Amino acid sequence: MLSQSFLPVVVILVFFWKNMSSLLHGMKMFYSRCWLLSAPKVLSVPSRQVQDPERVIPTSVNYHFTRQCNYKCGFCFHTAKTSFVLPIEEAKKGLAMLKAAGMEKINFSGGEPFLQDRGNFVGKLVEYCKKELRLPSVSIVSNGSLITEKWFQIYGEHLDILAVSCDSFVEEVNKLIGRGQGKKNHVEKLMKIRKWCRDYNVAFKINSVINHYNKDEDMTKEIEMISPIRWKVFQCLIIDGENCGDDALRQAETFVISDEEFRGFLDHHKNIKCLVPESNQQMRDSYLILDEYMRFLDCRNGRKDPSRSILDVGVENGIKFSGFDEKMFLKRGGKYVWSKADLKLDW
Repeated sequence: MLSQSFLPVVVILVFFWKNMSSLLHGMKMFYSRCWLLSAPKVLSVPSRQVQDPERVIPTSVNYHFTRQCNYKCGFCFHTAKTSFVLPIEEAKKGLAMLKAAGMEKINFSGGEPFLQDRGNFVGKLVEYCKKELRLPSVSIVSNGSLITEKWFQIYGEHLDILAVSCDSFVEEVNKLIGRGQGKKNHVEKLMKIRKWCRDYNVAFKINSVINHYNKDEDMTKEIEMISPIRWKVFQCLIIDGENCGDDALRQAETFVISDEEFRGFLDHHKNIKCLVPESNQQMRDSYLILDEYMRFLDCRNGRKDPSRSILDVGVENGIKFSGFDEKMFLKRGGKYVWSKADLKLDW
């Protein structure tokens, strides 16, 4: 009885003994597969160490968070086609995503950025980018008409550069262009803002669009007297759907100048050290532009073709459709000393 009761055990032991080799091989394969499945979590190389040669780093970004404006410049190439503005927390979310992707400089533009909440919207974004994101450079481009000294008192310490658009130092010419509102004097306000920038330690910059009405003006005396850190001089640019075409809010053909006329203006002002020229070719492909929905705008084909919003698809996916030419960005002087901590603001 005892021997019979042990018989099944003996049979099982004999079976295992005869098939030990196969069992060991099977166990080896099982553990190999388990290790392979778990290996990527342990051995994967962090993505930041693998540099994609086609990957675009958003070093410097221009965020046009509003299209609304209180001026009516005839050549404007970012017009009031919508009144949409992202809620500020959504805008901050997108800015944090850009910082994580490598952004070093943010420029807020429009439209007119000081229209929204009397300048507090852009002020809060400036403060967030400098205090929370710790960006090296935060700047604004404005027509200047709505800027107050109180704004500088609240937000000025967080702003590195303020650029004011001024196309002429002759007030009648500004009115012809559409850069003005009622009886306000654009040049006088420019001078006030220049003083506030000095008082509150903000680097001052001037942007000028050279067009049919100012191409022969000599601005040497005024620019040398104001002494901005940079004088950006743009050739009037045509963008389909913005300032030309059936669905455009502006028709800028009468403002356009030839390449030869633009070179003539530059040659006349060639001795001004702070002058930074930008022809149509340099402008079109060398900016990373985000619109009011945080979509990158591709201007390579003479119009603004939007990506999907980075809030929906992420920065890396959105920026693939930006049309950004990094070589042209560097060639036009897009990377410069842009933090006021590094600038010698000796006024």
